[in-house]
Amino acid sequence: MADDGLRYELETPEAVLKHFDVTEDHGLTTAEVEKRRAQYGYNELDKEEGTPLWKLVLEQFDDALVKILLGAAVVSFALALFEDGEEEGIGAFVEPLVILVILILNAIVGVWQESNAEAALEALKDLQPENARVMRDGEMVTLPARELVPGDVVEIRVGDKVPADLRLLSMKTTAIRVEQAQMTGESTSVNKDIDALPQGTENIIQAKTNMLFAATVVVNGLGNGVVTQVGMKTEIGKIQQSLSKVIAIICIVVWVINYKNFFDPIYGSVFKGCIYYFKIAVALAVAAIPEGLPAVITTCLALGTRKMAKKNAIVRKLPSVETLGCTTVICSDKTGTLTTNEMSCVTFSHLGKSETELVTYDVEGHTYAPIGKIEGAPLAQFKAVSSLATVCSLCNESAIEYHDGKYVRIGEPTEAALKVLVEKIGFPHDDVKQAEMQSLRTSNPEKAVQFCNEHHETQNKKLAVLEFSRDRKSMSVLCAKSGASPLRATRSSTSNQNVLLVKGAPEGLIDRCTHVELGDGTIKPLTDAGRQVLLAQVSSLARKSLRCLGLAKKEDLGELGSYDGDRHHPAHKKLERTENFAAIESGLTFIGLASMLDPPRPEVRPMIETCHTAGIRVICITGDNKLTAESICHKIGIFKDGDDLSTRSFTGAEFFNLPLEKRNEYLSDGHGMVFSRTEPKHKQQLVKMLKQLGEVAAMTGDGVNDAPALKQADIGIAMGITGTEVAKEASDMVLADDNFATIVAAVEEGRAIYNNMQAFIRYLISSNIGEVAAIFLTAALGLPEGLIPVQLLWVNLVTDGPPATALGFNPPDADIMKKPPRRSDDALITRWVFFRYMVVGIYVGFACVGIFAYWYMYYEASGDGHTLITYDQLTHWTKCHEWENFTVNNFDGMDFSSDPCRYFTDGKKTASTLSLSVLVAIEMFNALNALSEDGSLITMPPWSNPYLMIAMVVSFAMHFVILYVDVLADTFSVIPLDLNEWLMVLAFSLPVIVIDEVLKFVGRRMHARELKERMDEWEKKTQ
Repeated sequence: MADDGLRYELETPEAVLKHFDVTEDHGLTTAEVEKRRAQYGYNELDKEEGTPLWKLVLEQFDDALVKILLGAAVVSFALALFEDGEEEGIGAFVEPLVILVILILNAIVGVWQESNAEAALEALKDLQPENARVMRDGEMVTLPARELVPGDVVEIRVGDKVPADLRLLSMKTTAIRVEQAQMTGESTSVNKDIDALPQGTENIIQAKTNMLFAATVVVNGLGNGVVTQVGMKTEIGKIQQSLSKVIAIICIVVWVINYKNFFDPIYGSVFKGCIYYFKIAVALAVAAIPEGLPAVITTCLALGTRKMAKKNAIVRKLPSVETLGCTTVICSDKTGTLTTNEMSCVTFSHLGKSETELVTYDVEGHTYAPIGKIEGAPLAQFKAVSSLATVCSLCNESAIEYHDGKYVRIGEPTEAALKVLVEKIGFPHDDVKQAEMQSLRTSNPEKAVQFCNEHHETQNKKLAVLEFSRDRKSMSVLCAKSGASPLRATRSSTSNQNVLLVKGAPEGLIDRCTHVELGDGTIKPLTDAGRQVLLAQVSSLARKSLRCLGLAKKEDLGELGSYDGDRHHPAHKKLERTENFAAIESGLTFIGLASMLDPPRPEVRPMIETCHTAGIRVICITGDNKLTAESICHKIGIFKDGDDLSTRSFTGAEFFNLPLEKRNEYLSDGHGMVFSRTEPKHKQQLVKMLKQLGEVAAMTGDGVNDAPALKQADIGIAMGITGTEVAKEASDMVLADDNFATIVAAVEEGRAIYNNMQAFIRYLISSNIGEVAAIFLTAALGLPEGLIPVQLLWVNLVTDGPPATALGFNPPDADIMKKPPRRSDDALITRWVFFRYMVVGIYVGFACVGIFAYWYMYYEASGDGHTLITYDQLTHWTKCHEWENFTVNNFDGMDFSSDPCRYFTDGKKTASTLSLSVLVAIEMFNALNALSEDGSLITMPPWSNPYLMIAMVVSFAMHFVILYVDVLADTFSVIPLDLNEWLMVLAFSLPVIVIDEVLKFVGRRMHARELKERMDEWEKKTQ
């Protein structure tokens, strides 16, 4: 079947359907689909195999500093082979082995973090599956594209990504064009048709004009195709940076600052002293910029996108999460985003006895149920009512269906509302049909749901569809009239068998009309007086927030009057070129107006207020009438009563005809604005201007022509329900519910995610500055090393792990949407932030060194009998061999009688353990400080982030393990601490919370002043 060598492009549509044993109007049965899926599999490309685990681990060692540390471990290992000291056997190799083990553990943690981030990113792809409309068991249904099988009949329309290789069967529009540059390299879109190709063209992809290939994009038209190949059998199936580390200078600085200690005899030789400090310097450098930071950032972003997805905002590109946090302008479409997009016709109008007399009807009902009274003059009194209903029915590609007791729309809401109006109008001039409809609607509502529309379709066969474009803001259908049609020729004695039915924006449509149809069906020329009456009615409806459509027809069609749908008819080429449509839709006869209500979403107004409080402007962009747009903007809060709209409301043409200086002035005044009757190019120009003015612009869009503006915007936002695949591909984010409130929620989440990134970076950097400070102080004061290389590496593993990741789950600050957006060029580390890092870091250094010195000089509560010494002795310990009569007490089973100087090396285990414990404790308390940049722990207590509490418990548990497990204690040169010693650790550690609370208080005062200045500036701009 799909792989039997048949050349589908050489066969007629009928032959291809016969080959697949399927009909276009029924499609495959469910049973046949399962049978074919078992044979051909799912419609998806083979997934690339993931990188092997061993390779991922090795990649963690592909880093300059890690390589240096490995080199130091190798040198240390070599030195151990020739060690002259007392240690024998495995004991001499403990340090290099521990370094290697910790690096391996660090690599495993890095792999875990990266795997989590990748898994989160893969999960995001599943949130936005590609769908296809397919005929199954006689019904057109929407399914994931992966479920297609050969023989499925698929509907494709403008904006769709072709889901599989298709043989085109039928065209519901005059032309179908496809962008297939990725397949063939063609720079322009390609016209497709249904004709079989001649022999000799089957091996040239470009010549296959009746084939649509998977992953190409439909840029124009509507039609049906049959699936010929799926998955790897398709044509497309055949074709198939981390943060840089600049901290290395620390290695050199720390190494050089200790150069004088290289010569200390305590190390045995200059070379061994050099290597010892080299290991400290490199270990410190690795700790200063944690290896896992890029993975932690990616994980934080990916987890944040999961939160956004739960709020219906599907992020397609991770960097856009950070950009969302500094958005200053949201340019939003009106229909469906600011409004519900649940249309219902509430009034319609046609002309009465003269062109200056309008007859208007009110329509009951605001759902898609075809039931509701029409109040006004008797419908049977005017023949124009039937003409209006026929245009509404035929100039339409939607449908109403009845399922499970509910009426639902298929297609565009505007067109569905017109279909419902047709059913409500019924048959005012045919009592028999009216009675039949009412009877059927009572007995079989499912069958009667489109009774009137189906009647109009049988009376007027559609020959061609001139699809809607935003340039002309209209669409039309060419129909063949039957003798019973209310659209029979009335304007002239022409023998045309066809009529063109048109609907579109009323102002443009009225401008293209030369005649009007009066209530009795007669045709009269349209005068200026009549034109003013119609435009006044349009303005009146627009002020009521109603969306108005003009309805018209054309009978004098020239060569199109005899067009019969044959592709070889002389008029067919005229219909293939969309640039001809405007000329075809001219010289029209006006029939009437239909007005629809599209109410604002109830949640939008408070969201607009939130945006204003957060310093974000909202600009509404719509193709609707200017007065309609202004009315909606008043209802949702973009405009307030009494606002001067002369500089805030423009049509697209009005605004871009202004001088550049005026445009910049109006765009930069800080107010919300509305642009009506816009074209796609206006969106692109608007985004460009906003960016030039320094704004960070988010832009929504749903159509093919919106793609350039979405790509150009800082944040391109596509609609998930009404959006085309082209728009989604060009976007940074997709709204699953097409709701403006979702954009605001995403901005809030973007701000929170950025704050959380700042939190764990603040935590890591301030903690690691503390490690740097401890080493510098030790070197500067000439003290024994309180923290040895393996301990530094252990702390690095702890700080790089649970707490940093857990800070990504911080709850947002309560006032996060009460501040103006941060500037996109704001430094991540400002002078004040750097000052805070230094203050906290220096305290960490002093605390670690201080407790080490305190144990030697003052601490007696341990009861171990260790000797207290003076500060001078401690800072000149390397000269102890020159001291006369220097003795120390034996303690903890150590004998110093033969060499008292060992008191500063072998005897420092308790002091070193205290120093390490203070470092770990301070870093855990520092994680609490990082819960909020300026918020006190009183207002944001530790339990506000339960993940952080768990992470702290895990980190402390890991520290306790190395203290209280004998083998590990010996490995890390630490000993268990008693209660008094732990109390001393807390005494040296807890002040970091007090220090940071003071810094936060100062920061709040500073930021309050800055915020007031920025808010004053904002208010000044918006007054």
